[in-house]
Amino acid sequence: MTAPIRTRIAPSPTGFLHLGTARTALYSWAFARHFGGQFVLRIEDTDVARSTQDSVDQILASMHWLGLEYDEGPFYQLQRLERYHAVIDQMLAAGTAYRCYCTPEELDAMREGQKARGEKTGYDGRWRPEPGKVLPPVPEGVKPVVRFRNPAEGDVTWDDLVKGPITINNREIDDLIIQRPDGVPTYNFAVVVDDWDMGITHVFRGDEHVNNTPWQINIFRALGAPLPHFGHVPVILGDDGLKLSKRRGAVSVTAYEDNGYLPEAMLNYLARLGWSHGDDELFSREQLVQWFDGTHLSKSPAQWDAAKLLWVNAQYIKQADDARLAGLVATQLRKRGIDVADEAVLVPMCALFKDRCSTTVELADWLAMYFAPVTPSDADRAQHLTEAIRPAFAALAARLGAATWDKAGINQALKDTLAEFKLKMPHLAIPVRVAVCGRAQTPSVDAVLALFDQKIVMERLQSV
Repeated sequence: MTAPIRTRIAPSPTGFLHLGTARTALYSWAFARHFGGQFVLRIEDTDVARSTQDSVDQILASMHWLGLEYDEGPFYQLQRLERYHAVIDQMLAAGTAYRCYCTPEELDAMREGQKARGEKTGYDGRWRPEPGKVLPPVPEGVKPVVRFRNPAEGDVTWDDLVKGPITINNREIDDLIIQRPDGVPTYNFAVVVDDWDMGITHVFRGDEHVNNTPWQINIFRALGAPLPHFGHVPVILGDDGLKLSKRRGAVSVTAYEDNGYLPEAMLNYLARLGWSHGDDELFSREQLVQWFDGTHLSKSPAQWDAAKLLWVNAQYIKQADDARLAGLVATQLRKRGIDVADEAVLVPMCALFKDRCSTTVELADWLAMYFAPVTPSDADRAQHLTEAIRPAFAALAARLGAATWDKAGINQALKDTLAEFKLKMPHLAIPVRVAVCGRAQTPSVDAVLALFDQKIVMERLQSV
């Protein structure tokens, strides 16, 4: 790459940042970072009726959580209306755009007539100026749209970064509306002006935009602007085999943060949804940047696999710094009304339990027992907290009350109680787990108890 690389992500704030857009943002960011270029964030908010500030805030929060730092932006299209209008005026003067006064009723009638005749539906060019053509009289009270005067002949061809060479004949596309009656530009026009002005060299986006690309290339050419390279990545399919999108079945990026996923795990998983580097399943952000040069992108749709994402997250949980996990778990506990005054106490707890957890929510499920009352299941209570165990519990409680409160001291108290009552470790350890932890399975019982406040353990044993 000789020219400075500039990529962008341009979500519309009509809902949350969904996973498909997050993946495209990741590819665009990684490509720019790989080649030492710039990554730009643009908010495409020209859909005034559906755009919201809440959506903008969620998009920015998602980008921040994922660590996809941008070099420029965010830019907002509604703040660039003067620029769009100036370009429209230039195109009208040059004859590459024209005003169309068709009413919605006329357009509906046009399409119905085309359907009745078995023709492809589309704008019939009635307001398109041609040499010797007499245009209809301008109707009163009708605000015009502005249409792009698309070339009537020839092909549009580009070498897609993902799909390879693509050719679409100009007869397959009609004269696109580029400005609405209220003066707001449409997507296919604004995106061209933005990419031109912002010097975007490479555009990665979902392959639902393939049909938009011929219009955009023709507008670039009409403006005499340099063409970016386009790469259209396949869609992500949900469990039902249908496209995952924010209008159907998708979950927001921030929801995964709330549900206890780590951003590095999400980036790792998203990167592998449509791209690969040999057989590598787990890799760092730095490795992704080193490897991602725009090649090895799949041409086939990717299948979202919640179980695989959970597995990837579990691997990152195991590797995570315990102090960092403690902060994340403290946030999860606060959502449950448990406020841990000193987060440092969570650090050894996270170290002990993280190998059993796939999310920080699961980790919080474990650690809640240290700060809130536990309720064993009726089945565990009936099976393990029997009258027969009470004498051993009483003896153990007495020994624990005098023991050094650490793993070794607790272990010795357990061994002495086992010897006194001629029990095997499971016969005592499992009831202790049920009484103190509320569940029958935990890591080593002495290690688990050592992290409790001694008073809490005594109270729970004595309450059986």
